[in-house]
Amino acid sequence: MRFIVRQIAVTADGREIIRANPFDDAQIGIGRNTQNAVHLPDLAVSPDHAVIRQLDGSQVEVESVSGQKFSVDGRDRMSATIDLVEGAELGFGGHIISVSQDGEDIILTVKRVEALSDSAEEREERVLYTLKGLLPSKRISAWGFIALVLAAFLVWPIYTWATYRGVEERPEGFHADTMWSSGALSEAHHSLEGDCQACHVDAFVTVQDKTCLNCHEDDAHDHADKNRLLTAMGEPEGFEVIGAAFSSAFNKPPGRCVECHTEHEGAGAMQPTAQKFCADCHEGMDGRLTDTKLENAADFGTLHPQFRPALLVRPGGKNPLRKRVSLDEKPTEYNGLKFPHDLHLSKTGGVAQMGRRIAAEFNFGSSLDCKDCHTPDSNGVRFKPVDMKENCSMCHSLAFDEIGNTVRTLRHGEPDMVRADLRAYYRSTGPARPINLGGMKRRRPGEQNEARVASDYARAVQFRPSRANLAIQQVFSRGGACFDCHGVTPPTARGRVDFGIKPVTLTDRYMDKGWFTHDAHKQEDCTSCHAAETSGSARDLLLPGIKTCRECHGGEFKKTAEVPSTCAMCHDYHANDGAPWLIREQRKDKRKAPDKTANNDDVLKPSDKLKVKIRKQKIASR
Repeated sequence: MRFIVRQIAVTADGREIIRANPFDDAQIGIGRNTQNAVHLPDLAVSPDHAVIRQLDGSQVEVESVSGQKFSVDGRDRMSATIDLVEGAELGFGGHIISVSQDGEDIILTVKRVEALSDSAEEREERVLYTLKGLLPSKRISAWGFIALVLAAFLVWPIYTWATYRGVEERPEGFHADTMWSSGALSEAHHSLEGDCQACHVDAFVTVQDKTCLNCHEDDAHDHADKNRLLTAMGEPEGFEVIGAAFSSAFNKPPGRCVECHTEHEGAGAMQPTAQKFCADCHEGMDGRLTDTKLENAADFGTLHPQFRPALLVRPGGKNPLRKRVSLDEKPTEYNGLKFPHDLHLSKTGGVAQMGRRIAAEFNFGSSLDCKDCHTPDSNGVRFKPVDMKENCSMCHSLAFDEIGNTVRTLRHGEPDMVRADLRAYYRSTGPARPINLGGMKRRRPGEQNEARVASDYARAVQFRPSRANLAIQQVFSRGGACFDCHGVTPPTARGRVDFGIKPVTLTDRYMDKGWFTHDAHKQEDCTSCHAAETSGSARDLLLPGIKTCRECHGGEFKKTAEVPSTCAMCHDYHANDGAPWLIREQRKDKRKAPDKTANNDDVLKPSDKLKVKIRKQKIASR
């Protein structure tokens, strides 16, 4: 035989729920302890109140093991023997256990009834010491909290907004509608902290572009055509479709100012634009804008086109014509100069020898270096234009006369003045007086010889001004001061000397759509990026390609790169001559670093020196 314990629970609407558990033991316990087969959660029942065991035949015995009585058919007992055929009702606190038999099984039906004693009127243990009976029901509490939230975070803010509508500046203190703010305003809009209506004109209406233009009409940059921008973005995909549907339902059209210029993201400067923001349009854009001239770009390390510098079509003029050409085409550029870098950087030969002779005066090394001619600007971003007087004249002298201790030089960049100065020089000076003419100098004896020398000298004085044309022709011809570095235009007619100089245009920034600063690359040697040591012509474009830059710079998510680089590191939507916004912000927080000159190997770590050496070898092998 086995025991089957049936626990009966009654729901609030009167339905009974019966849970039956079989036990094969010959004896089971009754009590408040959960280890008992008949568990009675009632403080009127002892933890181990009684046991019930099987006897021979169809009888069971119930015995108290706690010293506390129980009832059998209404009478208190310490023990009792029950005939299963007749059955009985056992009372333990507020519970009744009906004992019966079903075939070979002993059935114990447990049910909670009305309180039979003062102790049985107590609540169940799990709710005895709570305030459950003193609080409203869960449903009432839930609806109450909903009403409270709506009143505090909807009705009150709306009331505050309506109260201060049209007020230019609110008084100090707490205002309920600030609870809707997702964060503090940036530095640019910090002055509007107390004037929410300056941007949020209407309740439950998103910020409109016209609201932005109320203040930014003069400083707002020109943007691309709005329809083209939306076409470049493409249609939403995946979960973006759900977001786009909500935006449309709440009157938030795409392409608004606030999609780029986000606010309420914390005090300080606005956050830099994430790479994904740019890639959403520029990745695969040629498939959406079939007429675009821009190439696809999404990540500098993996998907970025080769650099396309703006090269001169022809030099000269204030704004010379330029054309963007990919570096993959190995382009050249004529800027009007003749200059072999390899000759000037050679560690042997005449240039190096001349540099060593004047090294003490001009602080040169054993041979010329890049810094001897190229001077960084005040910001260290680019270099000052090469100047003839400051950077070249120590070797390429234009001197043609000396009066006392004053040296007269030809005027650089002014061909007309060069001709005028040379003509004036030959008109105002005579030829060198022969040593044997007059005086006590040595001369051949005889009056005839003296007359011949005097006649030759007079003829030289007479024809002295005409020698100016020969000097002018020599200056502008091969081997002359102008010809070796500049392109020379020939005279307009035979016998004339109105030579000219072809226009010269030196480009200081080839990629005005991207940003680059030399100051951030001071630890590198010039030749690790620029192949100047092997360049024999000024037409060579000494710009590094994207492969060279990728040796250090990777995309935003390429953590193995020495410098993970986002789009915003080099590009700025509202670009100008200055650095992108991200770089400007980094400079504000940048600690003062030790001074490192571009060619001082002493400031480089051993690992950096090895990298420079490897890059030099790569440049030389291209």
